[in-house]
Amino acid sequence: MKVGNSVAVVTGGASGLGEATVRKIVSEGGKAIVLDLAEEKGHHLAKELGVDVYFIKTDVTDESSVQVALDEAVETIGNVNVLVNCAGIGSAEKTFGKKGVHGLASFSKVIQVNLIGTFNVIRLAAAKMAENEPNENGERGVIINTASVAAFDGQIGQAAYSASKGGIAGMTLPIARDLSSLGIRVMTIAPGLFETPLFATLPDKARKALGEMTPFPSRLGYPEEYALLAGSIMENPMLNGETIRLDGAIRMQPK
Repeated sequence: MKVGNSVAVVTGGASGLGEATVRKIVSEGGKAIVLDLAEEKGHHLAKELGVDVYFIKTDVTDESSVQVALDEAVETIGNVNVLVNCAGIGSAEKTFGKKGVHGLASFSKVIQVNLIGTFNVIRLAAAKMAENEPNENGERGVIINTASVAAFDGQIGQAAYSASKGGIAGMTLPIARDLSSLGIRVMTIAPGLFETPLFATLPDKARKALGEMTPFPSRLGYPEEYALLAGSIMENPMLNGETIRLDGAIRMQPK
């Protein structure tokens, strides 16, 4: 799937990893539909990048919201052949500690957005991709999800986040197998510590210290590096059913 031939739905595409992916796709001649709750950022990005980017306010956890967005995307552009799932939230809460027990509502919210939201968009986008004519490789679509190294090296206070990202990694292979007969590939990227809005609020000293935890390069990852890998996944037809760590060899310590 050439990036330049892609018509990509990017969840969480108004900022961070998603925004970088949108920029990568458009710079190579593809089109992008940004699904996000951040209206101001989404509209600004679409206005900046021009006619090949469309913004649709969407809640990934809501079935009807996603269905309406995908229907609108197909009606506007004609088809969708790539999905990049970047929408997600974080949390920091111990299972039990000085503040008491972990809130069930907060745990459920992280799972709902990160894991169930990802699956919700996958299943509905796959139905759209199934209608595509296959390309020269027999592909009808490519799906790229975003997990995290926390799926494997979850730190103190990351039970909810790690569970949600571990679920994304865990469902990658079975979904790839589910969709293989349709010519739809499914991959997951597990980033390490990246320059995202989550880290943007930290003081420079704290961000530098976090970056130095990475063996090499000893810095926070750039969203463009995530986008570069997403582009490579799109274009390499043998990449399917796997989670790739994009982390500079970091292995997270307990805290």
